[in-house]
Amino acid sequence: MAKVSDPAVAASGEWVDPDGTGVPAGEVHAWVPGRNQTLCGIPLSRAGFRRFSHVRWSDVQPETGRDADRVRWVCPRCHAGTGARQDQRAWTRTNPRP
Repeated sequence: MAKVSDPAVAASGEWVDPDGTGVPAGEVHAWVPGRNQTLCGIPLSRAGFRRFSHVRWSDVQPETGRDADRVRWVCPRCHAGTGARQDQRAWTRTNPRP
């Protein structure tokens, strides 16, 4: 399966932020609009997940996301499916050869 650069979000819960917009809460998974399952293969309808097509996957990451206030668990399989690395460090050469 090809890596998905920045999918939308499906979550087990929802809360309304001060602006009046519904944002994800609880367990979050990556989801591509137009498909009926998450990147890790869970069917959305059977699991009872709510779809948030207006929220990008990068916005629900607890370390940096603006919509991650009520996120309790990020699916590691979906996280890997978006092309993210576990340690999140990019490889750099500190002493390049001439």
